Amino acid sequence: MEIRVLRYFLEIAREENMTRASERLHVSQPTLSKQMKDLEEELGKKLFRRGSASIHLTDEGMLLRKRAEDILSMVDKTTDEFRAMNEITGGDVYIGCAESHQIRYLAEIIRKFRERYPLLKYHILSGDTVQVAERLDRGLLDFAVIVEPPNLQKYNYIELPVANTWGVVMRKDCPLAKIQSVTVDDLIGYDLISSPQSLEADFPRWCGEKLDELNITGTVNLFYNGTVFVKAGNCLLLTFDRLADTGNESELCFRPLTPTLESKMFIIWKRYQVFSPIAELLIDEIKNTFT
Repeated sequence: MEIRVLRYFLEIAREENMTRASERLHVSQPTLSKQMKDLEEELGKKLFRRGSASIHLTDEGMLLRKRAEDILSMVDKTTDEFRAMNEITGGDVYIGCAESHQIRYLAEIIRKFRERYPLLKYHILSGDTVQVAERLDRGLLDFAVIVEPPNLQKYNYIELPVANTWGVVMRKDCPLAKIQSVTVDDLIGYDLISSPQSLEADFPRWCGEKLDELNITGTVNLFYNGTVFVKAGNCLLLTFDRLADTGNESELCFRPLTPTLESKMFIIWKRYQVFSPIAELLIDEIKNTFT
């Protein structure tokens, strides 16, 4: 299976049309059709359902599309790393980040770092610990910022200096907005959403068995989307402090939990990882900053 053929396959999958794909790839349509037929024979599976005007992927084709995107992402990242070996003024760095106000520390480090390495390009993937750790393990990220203690058998880490404080984001017309902090008993009867990770790892240590008494109506992995549901009056959002805009012009407010619930953050990278030159310089900068 050749890299070139995988690029052809992905272009056909995106265009859903062999003629348009051949034009974009500057490859003749008969050549492109033959490459796809050979690919199907190599895999022993049909990848396309061919209609009169368009082409759609089979279930097997959808699986190959996901794998091909990962493979080509890794190929492109590797190519960029080798190019950067002769150009230490810059290069690409791929970072996975949980949502937290503490990301400001990383942002400030990168701002100063780019004064010395102006051709640095940084690519931020936001997600929960499971999502970013999975991409880190597959080599698609250089390092990640996560919200739970790292697996020391797999990762090296740096602990960020300040813990995140948990609380509730709600509309200002919510009855709970009148109190200064929120207990688990205060939350009973309200529709609540939070991240799947926090419901599994954080809230059991805060409220124990009373977690079963809370009305968890959904989950969300990105903070902003959660606030949209809060503003619409669907629910309250359990999340970190300093993420929501709670100023005078905002319709939202934040109330901390009591007793206090906190989560530390860690910058992690794979043990024995070989960084690109620019990524290694950046991770050294991070180490020096926090140590």
